[in-house]
Amino acid sequence: MDSKQGNATRLKLMETARELFIAKGVDRVGVREIATKADVNLSLMNYYFQSKENLLEQIFENSIKEDGQRLRQILNTDKPLDQKIKEYVYEYIEVLSNDPLLVPFVLSIIHRNAEQAPRLKSVHTLYNTETFSKQIKAEADKGSIKPVDPEQFYISMVSLILFPFAIKPLVKYRLGLADDEMAKVLKSRKEHVYEMLMASLKK
Repeated sequence: MDSKQGNATRLKLMETARELFIAKGVDRVGVREIATKADVNLSLMNYYFQSKENLLEQIFENSIKEDGQRLRQILNTDKPLDQKIKEYVYEYIEVLSNDPLLVPFVLSIIHRNAEQAPRLKSVHTLYNTETFSKQIKAEADKGSIKPVDPEQFYISMVSLILFPFAIKPLVKYRLGLADDEMAKVLKSRKEHVYEMLMASLKK
């Protein structure tokens, strides 16, 4: 099999896996089902990905690569802190709204192999926040914001963004929402999360 055909087969398997994961959930789909749905021999599936975990990681890497770089760039700019926080919150929620698999992938990878997850390139790119932490400390030293632990603030910020997506079925049930209504609720959190974060920094 030439490289062009091989790449096409790999992409077909990954796209099929994404569709099945969305429809059934990550833990309810096996490699045999993915291969059958994609009309690809199981041996080729094993050749390209070796395991379901490797397949998950590659789909995750592809999904977050560009978005992760963009989010990291927001934190690494020299923009004012409030503007940076707003852009990061808005962009991150938009990314998650547009990719329903992203949060399940992160959780699945962490649960399946907690030691491997931090070594994924995309995870490192997404959560490398040294510049952001230094800016928070500098603003606190100047008296512009109240003193906070930069790492704790970042954890709180990401938690406020991610958690509703992680428990989306429960939120939908609790509020009695259809899929389109739930999507609107999640997107409407942008301003709410930003205001909460800025309030926590106010002296």
